[in-house]
Amino acid sequence: MTATLLTTERPKSRIRQPNAVVLSYSELLKSVKAAGLLERRVGFYVTVFASLVLLMAATWFGFALIGDSWFQLLIAAALGVLCTQLSFLAHEAGHRQIFASRRANDWSARLLATSVAGMSYSWWEQKHGAHHNHPNVISKDPDIMDSPIAFHTETAAARQGWLSSVLTRKQGWFFFPLLLGVGLGLQIDSVKFVFRRAKVTHRWVELPILVVRLSILPILAFSFLPLGMAFAFIAVQLAVFGFYMGASFAPNHKGMPVLPADSRVDFFSRQVLTSRNISGGFFMDILLGGLNRQAEHHLFPDMARPQLDKAAKIVREYCHKHQVPYTETTLLQSYGIIVRYLNDVGLAAGRHFECPMATVTRRY
Repeated sequence: MTATLLTTERPKSRIRQPNAVVLSYSELLKSVKAAGLLERRVGFYVTVFASLVLLMAATWFGFALIGDSWFQLLIAAALGVLCTQLSFLAHEAGHRQIFASRRANDWSARLLATSVAGMSYSWWEQKHGAHHNHPNVISKDPDIMDSPIAFHTETAAARQGWLSSVLTRKQGWFFFPLLLGVGLGLQIDSVKFVFRRAKVTHRWVELPILVVRLSILPILAFSFLPLGMAFAFIAVQLAVFGFYMGASFAPNHKGMPVLPADSRVDFFSRQVLTSRNISGGFFMDILLGGLNRQAEHHLFPDMARPQLDKAAKIVREYCHKHQVPYTETTLLQSYGIIVRYLNDVGLAAGRHFECPMATVTRRY
């Protein structure tokens, strides 16, 4: 009788070890926390908010003082700038940068976004959250999905028709003029969102505020200004608001590497490789509402604006140590890069496209 030897020992499985970048990211986070860079800076935000409210009050006083004059268009432009600056605060509150309480941040963001920008916070939260999770990832980042501008060659190649093809080839030159319509587009998308049949968080809070906000400016303009001047006033306010918003967010990721939908890149590499910082110090921190520290903002989205500069020094050293590209340019250089990139995307439509990030093998 032949004995059969059975064994219950399983073959040893290979344990996949994360690479050095993944392993040491926790050390980066510890360094940032140890430096106190995740602490709240409520005093800073109170000062900024109070200053903007005073400037807003002064602007409306100017509106009443100037009366029937084409100088009112300067008032409209000032309102566009101030609405954008207050929207930056809504963005920061939405990221829990201002208060320790999540509830306080959410309601501050919701009230600011709806009452100042005429934008649904629930719509923005959904859209912006997807962007932060998948920056520059095809079919996952809503900021690079189909629009009048094709942000990657897959979209450009899908454009049909002679006119569409011609416009796409030169789309870089149309990008900044199109930003003039961003403000109106944000408001239209917000209204569509709050009126949709699907569930909307705090719909009955946002809806009446949006109705009042989107009504009050036309009512004031047409009540106190001649018909033509009133239309011009509203158009300038919306155009300046939209252009300022678009020109502030555009440098962050436009023209940076685009990731294929099935890419599996570790968190740190994905956030840094797809982000561009803008140099310029404190002035740029105010002008762009902290968006100029884009890499740090994506790595630590709840970090207060005044802390981002200090965090940038730590992140630069970390990137240099691990040979991860860290991009920083001036604001004007970034605009030039965007125009060239968008034109290249348009010209590449129909040709074979190999994503520059397709060969990235870093994994979680």
